Amino acid sequence: MAEISARRRIWGWFFFDWASQPYNTLLLTFIFAPYIKDLIGSGSAAQQVWGFGIGAAGILIAVLAPLLGAVADKAGHRLPFVWLFSAMYVVGAWGLWYAAPDHFNVWTTMMFFGVGLIGMEFATIFTNSMLPDLGTHDEIGRISGSGWAFGYVGGVIALILMLTLFAEGATGKTLIGISPILGLDPALREGTRSVGPFTALWYAVFMIPFFLWVREPRKPDAISMAAAVRGAWPELKGTLRNLPNTPSLFAYLGASMFYRDALNGIYVFGGIYASGVLGWSVVNVGIFGILAAITGAVFTWVGGHADARFGPKPVIIFCALVLTSVALAIIFVTRTSVFGIPVGPASHLPDIAFYVLGGIIGAVGGTIQSASRTMLVRQADPEKITESFGLYALAGKATSFIAPLSIGIATSLTGSQQLGISPLIFLFILGLVLLVWVKPDGDRAAEWTASPSASSGA
Repeated sequence: MAEISARRRIWGWFFFDWASQPYNTLLLTFIFAPYIKDLIGSGSAAQQVWGFGIGAAGILIAVLAPLLGAVADKAGHRLPFVWLFSAMYVVGAWGLWYAAPDHFNVWTTMMFFGVGLIGMEFATIFTNSMLPDLGTHDEIGRISGSGWAFGYVGGVIALILMLTLFAEGATGKTLIGISPILGLDPALREGTRSVGPFTALWYAVFMIPFFLWVREPRKPDAISMAAAVRGAWPELKGTLRNLPNTPSLFAYLGASMFYRDALNGIYVFGGIYASGVLGWSVVNVGIFGILAAITGAVFTWVGGHADARFGPKPVIIFCALVLTSVALAIIFVTRTSVFGIPVGPASHLPDIAFYVLGGIIGAVGGTIQSASRTMLVRQADPEKITESFGLYALAGKATSFIAPLSIGIATSLTGSQQLGISPLIFLFILGLVLLVWVKPDGDRAAEWTASPSASSGA
């Protein structure tokens, strides 16, 4: 087989972000989450179910992520894991079609959703760990930002297609006033439920460039998969014991644990919040998502260039400060008032305010995530990069139950969706405090070796 160029490898890697983004955009936030609220009937009850279900999946991801990363590093193979978890993504997403209003089973629905979510998260670990192979120390920030922006573009296109051709509003028509295509029955919510198969097919089709163009460098000391499985746990235990001896990495894992958990809380509950508090339909939430995805695509690309110029740490701090302010602002946007100013029932000011906040979330949310994976590369041992991304996932998921469960508990105790999301503010603040101990290039300068073929023009 002819040698695949560095530029094509980078574009193949970009396509994972494009292919996987609809799970976040369509399922976690803007289409399927509000649909679940409609089925359950109560915004507070839906918020609790969503929180507990996603929290349970997060615990499983936290337990297995670093161990699987250690196995992949020792075996020298990541692509087989990407294949495996891609299959879980497709099966889990497709299964959401069966969440029909006339025979809705919340346990079956959350099981399928969890399978797909676990598949997406684990596939992301292994694809993220390929980032150092794509460019030099100074290039990876730009590559990461461009990839994340490309993913946002895919997400917004997928969302527009769903809203215009499939997802029915209260009238049974899509955003452009037509019945759902392919003969889907609006009375059975088939247009909205088709988001599951749509997401599965989107991923399967757009992962083709990834699997065709992405290759792993040969690892001279690679061992068999069986030997890697046997040796992974002792290796991981040694790494965990040594974490206090790498204080910058240790502090960064802790910081990212909190601020990413808070950000995921905004993503996961944004659609349910808008649906329950503002009374938005799936179409309204979808428009909100389009705006957030457009600002995300533009500003994540800009953020990638800022990352390349200034480094990821200043970018992360700026974004975390903005997100803290947004989380606080959301609490003061309701159907009857905006930032303490009373409004009438027919006022569009609450909707406009929430659209503006959604645009800000999209802009800084993608940027902080792109800069965060660049920062992890700078902090990690190059020989244990997949294990490090596994620890990064552990850091993101070990407490991933805190945001959804604390939102579920706060909502249950107060009976208020607004007060229910207040724990996110404290999570962002904790993340910012821990960033004080993070060195821009880690505990030691990373040893970067870039062959001429590693450099790119992406």
